[in-house]
Amino acid sequence: MWNKDEVQGKTEQVKGKIKESVAEANNDEQLREEGEADRAAGEVQEAFGKGRRKVGQAINELGDKIGR
Repeated sequence: MWNKDEVQGKTEQVKGKIKESVAEANNDEQLREEGEADRAAGEVQEAFGKGRRKVGQAINELGDKIGR
């Protein structure tokens, strides 16, 4: 199950890709750069969320093993 950071990261990536597409159609360099920045920030946030989820899963698995 995805966590909040992963979902927000994916959303930022999509927003960035849309900005880049619109910028390309309108030849708008500033909007293209904003889109690249949004996409990059989204990738970082998604990676953070994945790491956080994996740590949570590892803690749960450890707790299950200790509880046996």
